[in-house]
Amino acid sequence: MSFKLYNKWDEFNYDDAKDKKALAVALQFFCALPDAHVPKQFQGRDDLSKKFREKQSGMQKAQIQAYTNLNDFPATPKEVIDNYHELTVYDNGYEQVFDVRDYSSSRRDGFSIATTASSLVFRKIKTGEKLYVYGMSGEQEFVYFDYYGGALGWDKKLFDNQDWWTIEDNAIEFRNEAFRIRAATFYALIEAVTGSAGFADIAWQVSVDTLAAGTRGYIASRDVQTMNIAAQTILLATQNSGYGVSAQNISFIVLAPGELRNRVKMALNYTLDNVPGSPTLIDYRFTPVITTMLTVTDHYWVILPKLKAKAGYRMDLTTFTAFDMLSYTESAAGWMAFGGGIGDTDQFERCDTA
Repeated sequence: MSFKLYNKWDEFNYDDAKDKKALAVALQFFCALPDAHVPKQFQGRDDLSKKFREKQSGMQKAQIQAYTNLNDFPATPKEVIDNYHELTVYDNGYEQVFDVRDYSSSRRDGFSIATTASSLVFRKIKTGEKLYVYGMSGEQEFVYFDYYGGALGWDKKLFDNQDWWTIEDNAIEFRNEAFRIRAATFYALIEAVTGSAGFADIAWQVSVDTLAAGTRGYIASRDVQTMNIAAQTILLATQNSGYGVSAQNISFIVLAPGELRNRVKMALNYTLDNVPGSPTLIDYRFTPVITTMLTVTDHYWVILPKLKAKAGYRMDLTTFTAFDMLSYTESAAGWMAFGGGIGDTDQFERCDTA
């Protein structure tokens, strides 16, 4: 059998201290894989650092996409099961929007962002509460790292009965939930830009081809023009910000909910005269990022990425294990720390679709 959390289950002895330590290291290794950076505890150890990069690369290649066709699916149940344990069902598309920096080797409690008049940052939320996003003030804002935690409990009988698949499935769900929460936090920060002072959506533009409603390409041609206007609006608004960007050297992000995936794809591929082989009508370079984590599903975002949209990872998902004799449970507590802020909301435009 092919396991992803721990590859020596057949030799595992729960009562052996070395085996338990090896499992704890494997759990930490497994939980950290979705992060872009090598975890602090593996830095300085060439064997683990190299293995981490190799495993991370293989995992990313095996990752299933949110949208596939029937031919992409395995033919046999065994392949389905094996591939399931290759998957990482988490969303890290926001990392293309934010300038993500690794602070895991530092002793800092946050970082600073140079701000403009309109800027945002989030604060920690408790379980069940909504994210609180507040406006920055002044020319510089300090973004604090907040700690987020959760726990995973394995019934000791799973080890006694060698139910390795259930142990691994629980670990997969635990890891995915941790990264889902982090992703949801950053997507909520992006959506909060809509409520900042002076923000207005880019209206759905008139087709440059003056196509009539119901004509093939009518919607796509209007979406094309809307994206072009959004990118132009961003460039004009930030031209004196010292970013050094231009229409020739920047690729914008089109962040869209899954409900608009096909519209975004059609717009980015829309051609002159709607004839295959003709040049596209898009004036700028756009990279689509599709997510199911936006609360608004009838709008999409055009974004000038990185720059003053900052994210800092202070602690990767780090696990601590212990046995609770009163509940006959092997517990693993997972903690991660991160922070983020948007120092210039002029990098973001939300677009209407009707």
